Amino acid sequence: MKWTIHIVKQAGKTLWRIPQKDRGYILHALQEMERDPFGGDVEWLKDQPATFRRRVGNWRILFDAAAKNRVIIILDIKRRVSKTY
Repeated sequence: MKWTIHIVKQAGKTLWRIPQKDRGYILHALQEMERDPFGGDVEWLKDQPATFRRRVGNWRILFDAAAKNRVIIILDIKRRVSKTY
């Protein structure tokens, strides 16, 4: 059974500002997350508003997952630097 992905407005704006090549990788990762949101390089983040993060190259997808409703909420997409989270 597939999960539903909701992208908050700010994350959507960020996504379309990302270079096209990297955006393609991120969109592919989002498609994979519909089948298995915890597959790939996913880690739980403590003390953060986003519960999980998924690594996609130099980018991080910050998201929360509601298992009961099978919904993934993409909260932000950030380029990985030393102070990302």
